[in-house]
Amino acid sequence: MAESSNSAAASGQPQTTAKPAKAPNPVWKMMGMPNFRLKLPSRNWMIFLTITGSFTGALIYDRKQKKRAQQKWCDLVAHLANEPLPVEQTRRKLTVFLAAPPGDGLRVAREHFKEYVKPILVAAALDYQVIEGRREGDVRAGLAERIRKFRRKSGEPSTVVEEAGIEEVVADARQKIGVIEEPVPKGDLVIGRHTWREYVRGLHEGWLGPLDPPQPPVVPTDALSPPEGAETSSPVDGAPVVENLEKTVEPEKKDEPEKKEEKPSKPTGPTPAYISPADYSSQSLPRSLPQSLDGSVPVHFPHILGFLNTPIRIYRYLNQRHLADSVGREVAGIVLASATRPYGDKSFSADSEFAPAGVDAAPLSDNLMGGNYEQQTILEEEEKEWHKSVHKKDESNPDKEREWLDTVVLDPRIATRMQRYVLSPEDESRSQRIAEGVEYILGEERPVPVPFWRRMWIKYGYGEDDETLKMKPILGNIDGEDI
Repeated sequence: MAESSNSAAASGQPQTTAKPAKAPNPVWKMMGMPNFRLKLPSRNWMIFLTITGSFTGALIYDRKQKKRAQQKWCDLVAHLANEPLPVEQTRRKLTVFLAAPPGDGLRVAREHFKEYVKPILVAAALDYQVIEGRREGDVRAGLAERIRKFRRKSGEPSTVVEEAGIEEVVADARQKIGVIEEPVPKGDLVIGRHTWREYVRGLHEGWLGPLDPPQPPVVPTDALSPPEGAETSSPVDGAPVVENLEKTVEPEKKDEPEKKEEKPSKPTGPTPAYISPADYSSQSLPRSLPQSLDGSVPVHFPHILGFLNTPIRIYRYLNQRHLADSVGREVAGIVLASATRPYGDKSFSADSEFAPAGVDAAPLSDNLMGGNYEQQTILEEEEKEWHKSVHKKDESNPDKEREWLDTVVLDPRIATRMQRYVLSPEDESRSQRIAEGVEYILGEERPVPVPFWRRMWIKYGYGEDDETLKMKPILGNIDGEDI
């Protein structure tokens, strides 16, 4: 060993010695912190950071694109908020139909409306009225009653005595002072397939059904008459009769205060329908029915429940930008109201020139039940995701009408009067230019982008934006002193 070391030293080769450990930074030592050394994280930390970083990046990107898509549609309709409105006119009001999704509560539907629909309505400064439904059939009953009130107000005979509500009192007060509605077309915004089903059913019930509620079923007299073998006792003397009457009246008097204390029972469901779909064709059209109904727009409302559907829900949570763009396009179409189209009719007859040769005309009942109208298949893909509890029928009342499950039946006289708001080609191209940054709100110029540091200084520091500086008064030398 000594010889080998001597030979290495004699040959002049450098000896490898271990480098001393680098002294820690005295700053960390004085602060009581350990010595930090840069090194790669372990395998477990790499897996954790990769998963959380990827999810966070996808979420941030989606929310940024979602905000950009909503801002595009808001800028497309924002010029309506700057249009002057006469003092004797009220702003255009839309009707929003909202119902709790199958198997869930109303809060989910309200959040969907506030997140995707309301920002565009607010950007256009439009007024809206919401008709909500917590249970199946509430929207149908509310819309039908609203149409019946309009028909009674138009002069159609009815025995129903209406009570003046808040809306009627406000409308009467506005009429007395000369305030009218803005002379523009109205519209109905229907959110979800389940709400759309009730909307179509309510339209038909309101326009084709009677104005008076149907009479309750009459109980047959045979059930009230006593059986043939029963004997009726007739007392001979008059005194016992009075005693028996007193005895029968006394317990009734005792039961009266108990009946008064009973609270009225809450309604178990919506008002039953005034007309069944099978009676549509036998009803005549009312005089107040217009040639074309107010335009409507069905809005997509995806909603899925269940633990096994968690991957689908995560995918939708990270792709809300597509839903925001789709809903924004539909809402912008009804807000601008620049173009409408009738709902498509896929039915044909043998006399039509579009009917193929050798095909006989189908009867009207088959066309109504066969899904030949566009209104019957709109948003139909949402039904596949409804909760299984919706498909359970009521065993106590199997003949009960189910607006969400029964076949959508349309009357041609009502279906042909329905129309749908769409975006015109000019508005569609303008939205593309707004997304590219070439164009901005009509009549306005795109503001100069503000750097991030300046926005933070204005928000959290002592800086002021340009709009605030413009509102500040500029005072001259009031005292006349030289400065």
